[in-house]
Amino acid sequence: MLRSFFIAASLTSLLWVSGCTSVAAASEAPYASNIGFVLYTKSYAPGTLNARWIYANKYSGPGIATGGPKEGFAGHYHVRYFYDSGEFSDEYDLDIEKIGDVYKVSWITNGKVSAVGVGMEVGNGLAVGWRRVAE
Repeated sequence: MLRSFFIAASLTSLLWVSGCTSVAAASEAPYASNIGFVLYTKSYAPGTLNARWIYANKYSGPGIATGGPKEGFAGHYHVRYFYDSGEFSDEYDLDIEKIGDVYKVSWITNGKVSAVGVGMEVGNGLAVGWRRVAE
């Protein structure tokens, strides 16, 4: 479990470092970043993933992705995210594509990509670092 956390934290750090220069102009406040992290785990219900997410060290909460394949993580889902308070945050069409040992992830709103990410399997989950796409 500690190894999985270390890998996930390393992935997030790498994304943050690689995106710092391009994100600085788009930041909503000093020291804010356009970097998020989500850990998806399989639910007991087939085709469903539980999510735990964080964005810009400011927002976090649970989520649930439904409508996916019965096995594996790759597939198409509809995902709803909530804040830790229980209040609704956002919803997207979620596309997870496996390319070798790496996952390419896209969050789509009204047919347009809203965020992109890269992930890898860790322990019993899928760890994904992501960023919002500029409009």
